Amino acid sequence: MNDTKTGNRLEVSAQGDREIVGSRVFDAPREVVFKTMMDPELIPEWWVRTSVDVMDVRVGGSWRFVSVGSDGSEHAFRGTYREITPHERVVQTFEWEGMPGYVSVETLVLEDLGDDRTRVTVTSIFHTGEERDGMLGSGMEEGWSELYDRLEELLASRAS
Repeated sequence: MNDTKTGNRLEVSAQGDREIVGSRVFDAPREVVFKTMMDPELIPEWWVRTSVDVMDVRVGGSWRFVSVGSDGSEHAFRGTYREITPHERVVQTFEWEGMPGYVSVETLVLEDLGDDRTRVTVTSIFHTGEERDGMLGSGMEEGWSELYDRLEELLASRAS
């Protein structure tokens, strides 16, 4: 999907046997993108209909978000931070509580492109190719694109 304001597009692909890689450029400095993505008070502004139950952004800290679907159903997601290099990289686990035990490892990399632009790349590694393919078939790309469109709007509003 394209963000109509900037033309930036989320690119998602399956790589290797068990990976999904998503990348998008944002029109904001890397430090601002990182702070916005790691601020529990700002998560509800770009994660659709989501509240933050826990977000302890430190190595060994945990996070848990609860999203409410348009039908009122709740979906919770959780994980643990494994590595944090401010403004550059975060490694965390990701688990949808609706399918306990299916835990992926996500690596977020923020690349400074200059001119106040940042490339965000997320690589998710699953236990099996079937888990990865199931995630791709779940509509995750559309949801991810919607999140990033909202993040772009939030970044633009914070810049003004």
